[in-house]
Amino acid sequence: MASIMVGLSVIVHFAGLSVLLALVRRHRRGTDRVLTFIANGAVIAGAALGLFALHGIEIWGYALLYRTMGWFATFEQALYFSTSTYATIGYGDVVLLVSSRLLGAIEGVNGVILLGWSTAFFFTIVHRMTSIERDLGRGPAPLQPDPVQPQCVRHDDDNDGAKPR
Repeated sequence: MASIMVGLSVIVHFAGLSVLLALVRRHRRGTDRVLTFIANGAVIAGAALGLFALHGIEIWGYALLYRTMGWFATFEQALYFSTSTYATIGYGDVVLLVSSRLLGAIEGVNGVILLGWSTAFFFTIVHRMTSIERDLGRGPAPLQPDPVQPQCVRHDDDNDGAKPR
C-alpha cells in the first residue's frame, strides 16, 4: 500500500509541476517596469498557491486512505494525522495502529522528498522572475556585488612617492 501511495503521489506531483511549468512558460517579459513587477508577482504567487494545492491533494490522498481503511474514526482525524505526518511535524497526539504505522512513516519520507522537490521548483521560478527583471535593467541589484577593481599604482623613478594611475 505504501508503494502505491508513493507512486501515486509522485505522479500527481510530477503532473502538477508540469502544469505549473507550462503556465510559467506562458509568461512573457514585458517592457514596462510596473507591469513586469505585477506579472512576475502574479507568477510567483500562482506558483506558490499551485504548490500548496498539490501538497494538499497528496495529503488528502493519504487521509482518504487512512479513513477508508478505518484507521481513524473521522476524516478530520485522518486529515490532521496526514498533514502533520506529511510535513514531518508529527505531534504524536493522533497515531496509527501499530500494524499500519509503517505507512505513516513512509508518508513522512514521501512528504520530505516532495516538499524538497517543490522548494527546488519554486526557487527556480523565483530566480527566473528576478532574471527577467535584471534583463530589463530595472530590476533588483545582482545577488553578488561586483568585485572590487584593484587600483593600479605607478612608481616614478624621478619621484620617491607613488602616483595612482
